[in-house]
Amino acid sequence: MVLVAVFGVALLIAVLLSGLAARTVLSTSFLFLVGGALVSDGVLGLVHITPDSEIVSVTADLALFAVLFTDGMHVSFAKLRANWKNPARALGLGMPLAFVGMALITHFLVGLDWTTSFLVGAVLAPTDPVFASAIVGRKEVPSKLRQLLNVESGINDGLALPVVLILIAAASTSSHHSVDGSAIALELALGLAFGIVGPLLVAQLSKLRLLGAEPKLQPLLPLAVGVILYAACHLTHANPYLAAFSAGAVLVHVSPEAKEAFEPLGEALAELAKFAALLVFGALLTPRLFADLSLGGYVAVVLAIVLIRPASLLLSLIGTRFTRREKLTAAWFGPKGFASVVYGLLVLQADIPQGREAFTLIAVCIAFSIVAHSSTDVPIARMFHVDDLVGIPDERDRPLPPHPAEAPAAAATRTAQ
Repeated sequence: MVLVAVFGVALLIAVLLSGLAARTVLSTSFLFLVGGALVSDGVLGLVHITPDSEIVSVTADLALFAVLFTDGMHVSFAKLRANWKNPARALGLGMPLAFVGMALITHFLVGLDWTTSFLVGAVLAPTDPVFASAIVGRKEVPSKLRQLLNVESGINDGLALPVVLILIAAASTSSHHSVDGSAIALELALGLAFGIVGPLLVAQLSKLRLLGAEPKLQPLLPLAVGVILYAACHLTHANPYLAAFSAGAVLVHVSPEAKEAFEPLGEALAELAKFAALLVFGALLTPRLFADLSLGGYVAVVLAIVLIRPASLLLSLIGTRFTRREKLTAAWFGPKGFASVVYGLLVLQADIPQGREAFTLIAVCIAFSIVAHSSTDVPIARMFHVDDLVGIPDERDRPLPPHPAEAPAAAATRTAQ
């Protein structure tokens, strides 16, 4: 219950400061990360959370599912068919380059064996647009740039998962962690199938004469689809993340009105899940964890953020029609997020000789990435003339005083009222 109280206080502070955060480098995500760290065993000792605590894996899993489900609703198949080349470059060339580059610096700077180093590279390869919301969530930013970041981050989680599972099996010292390649393929196929068939079935049911949601309950229709998908995936061992993203994309295609009705509720639920996961993850960031990382590890973390991701994506975008500013923005915003948290926990819970060292590197890299990317999205968004970054009125939004010639009429109106 202490954790619930801490979450409530952090949520209140985040909401009250959200207007300021939307206009400055202050980040609401960073507030939850710091809040979790302050109440953990390493500082105040109010909550006791360890990496193997069930609440850690559950909150990260739910947050990733919710974020991917709402992200999928921003995908336009028409625009994707017309502009598929750029995301394909990022996923087919940029992501493998980042994967290999991270593995190399992990092996040579941290000293992990090759298998574990490639495992770290696979865990940190996925990106998350949540911590760059001022970029991907603003219509003033070029649509091709927003689409590149959204599609890349939505798909690379599912692409990285089989690689993570295979490398965990290769690095494990016990046979019960072995993973069959056909089983991984089945998990991905089932997740994709659930994500496509579920929304299509619900859309057909909604068209029946005797069925249909009244306006007040219509926002709950996509929510019901998401809850059923989440449960079905975990009961059948299907990939829930691929199911979430594909379901969101299919749902907005077959039922645009459902997307419009659900969007405010969905965004709010995704934000709550994200904040809860950040609070719990922050509780794992104890001073001891940071002390356990070597100097070479810190160098690897910095290089992962400022060199590996930017260089790999810039190489993949050579020859495209992106402007220099757009390329640099896309290259910088490769934040590590919930997918990396979930996959990092898989690494920690597996029987891997260097698993704890790998998790320490992964956790510190995620923490640094959240701070770096969530505090730079607003300044970079302003380069694209995104000035109105928060939905609250400022001086420019206040009504102008009436013209002198109109003043008597305005005064008469007020008197009549």
